[in-house]
Amino acid sequence: MLKTNVMITETQIEEVLRNLFDNLEFEKEPEGLYDPLRYMIGIGGKRVRPRLCLLAYSLFKDSFPDEILKPAAALEVFHSFTLIHDDIMDNADVRRGVPTVCRKWDSNTAILSGDVMSIESYRLIANAPARVLPEVLSLFSETAAQVCQGQQYDMDFEKVREVSMAEYMKMIGLKTAVLIACSAKMGAMIAGETERTCNYLYKFGYNLGLAFQIADDYLDTFGDSSVFGKSIGGDIVNNKKSWLMTRALEKGGEMEKSGVIDPSNGKKGLLDAMDMNIGDAEERNAKIERVKGIYETLGIDEDAKYEIIKLHAQAMDYAGMIGLSKVRYEMLHRYADKLVGRTK
Repeated sequence: MLKTNVMITETQIEEVLRNLFDNLEFEKEPEGLYDPLRYMIGIGGKRVRPRLCLLAYSLFKDSFPDEILKPAAALEVFHSFTLIHDDIMDNADVRRGVPTVCRKWDSNTAILSGDVMSIESYRLIANAPARVLPEVLSLFSETAAQVCQGQQYDMDFEKVREVSMAEYMKMIGLKTAVLIACSAKMGAMIAGETERTCNYLYKFGYNLGLAFQIADDYLDTFGDSSVFGKSIGGDIVNNKKSWLMTRALEKGGEMEKSGVIDPSNGKKGLLDAMDMNIGDAEERNAKIERVKGIYETLGIDEDAKYEIIKLHAQAMDYAGMIGLSKVRYEMLHRYADKLVGRTK
């Protein structure tokens, strides 16, 4: 347990996170079941969700007992479970620069190890203090179901030509934002804060989660691959219903009807580009450049930046309603900036 006489700092949160996941243990046997769990936790990540849970808790407490550490770990374990299963569904080869579980082992192992990873997350959540355990379990279980709902919507979108912006926002709200929102609210719940405060932190996390996903969509097309951590243009190649694609189809159609742009640079051009061949690297690059060019003509890159800024501001508005000291409010602000600041 970390004990301090003053408020917890971000540096201390970083140290606690490192120790928490360096020392997180799973069953040793059978190795074929549990080695993939150790592998997923070992390859790291930004620890976005447990970091926010600990940060929310630290706004009101000055030490980190097990009653918050293990539930915070549960959030990362559950997130890692969803990544294992997502990679199976996406037939993905690489995750965080290394082979996915379904490639390093096989799909059957990935399914079973993912299942037990989900169970492990509940074992960790069960360490929340008894006074709030029913509420914490209810929040976590509802969130887990919502994440699965979001994944189903995402898969459903693969079968249709286009979706509305309202449908897209609902999907990322479920698939991405609710778990980040849950992380913030859970930290406050375990700290014993009021329902009002917990709900404001949930709304902070939810809006920030939406901004985070849109930033991810933006970076997939306009980011630097060396910084982003994966190749650029994957969403375009796979005709993924990203925020950019959804907005471009919507805006391009409107601009075509009004005669502002030639259809070749609007919705028609984008739909044609989606049908381009991607048989080799040259064809894939040609498709990426064509779609990216349409995005830039329509101003979709700037639209995405504006939406990210707007959602970030809404998140901070909710943080401002909690009544935190300036120092603690600024800690939330720095967290929010780091989460979506990659688009600046």
